[in-house]
Amino acid sequence: MRALSGKRGAKSCAAKRDGSPKDERSAKGSEAATGGAKTRGGRRTGKARSAEVLQKAVARLTFEEEAWKAGHRVVAGVDEAGRGPLAGPVVAAAVVLDTARIPDGIADSKTLTAERREALFDALLGAADIGIAISDVEQIDRENILAATLDAMRRAVGELKHLPSIALVDGNQRPQLTCECRTIVKGDLVSLSIAAASIVAKVSRDRMMMRLDALYPGYGFASHKGYGTAEHHAALSQLGVSPLHRRSFKPVRDILETGLAGAAEAERQRLQVERR
Repeated sequence: MRALSGKRGAKSCAAKRDGSPKDERSAKGSEAATGGAKTRGGRRTGKARSAEVLQKAVARLTFEEEAWKAGHRVVAGVDEAGRGPLAGPVVAAAVVLDTARIPDGIADSKTLTAERREALFDALLGAADIGIAISDVEQIDRENILAATLDAMRRAVGELKHLPSIALVDGNQRPQLTCECRTIVKGDLVSLSIAAASIVAKVSRDRMMMRLDALYPGYGFASHKGYGTAEHHAALSQLGVSPLHRRSFKPVRDILETGLAGAAEAERQRLQVERR
């Protein structure tokens, strides 16, 4: 199998296509993909449904193979972790796999246990070209989360040792890259390179949040990683907003505005007492 790393391809930087390729599998191929399981009264059996779910969840090299056939020599997968949390940075990763040394079990990071993600992260470090970049809370609040995420993706690609001639990016938004870019919705489910990037980004960010938990104790960052869990909301209400929190996110902004309103009301009442 052709390796994804090597000389930079001669393809232009103009993006050509978005989204997933058309499904060209025949009915026979679809049956094979689901294990050839039989149906009952036109409905798939539980075994057939399970096989189909498994097929969709296992990342493959379909998109990478299309890129190779189109003349691209270096193909990178790009993904992020941390767009949704109320606190902490957003982290992006770019990964160029060496097909001779792909670790077993790569899949969308959300489908893996923390222990499995950690093991795959360590394996990828020794077997792939990896670039990592972060956008901190200040950048997120200054620009907005989407712009900060796309900027982190751009910088992650720039950290690769082998610059790609095409990047496969999870989602439907393009970062500003100097190479061709193809966006793939739910790409971490269908592209092995993007799935690898999702693991690298997730583990990198989780480790950051665990370290930051020691600097800002009481919020539970080590457990919820900044996401808006009940535990996190309770800590926010009790401890207030920390420097790690994204003030542009509504739950955090609401707490700040409530606090300001409370301070303003207290000052109003104090002035009324003084006038008496």
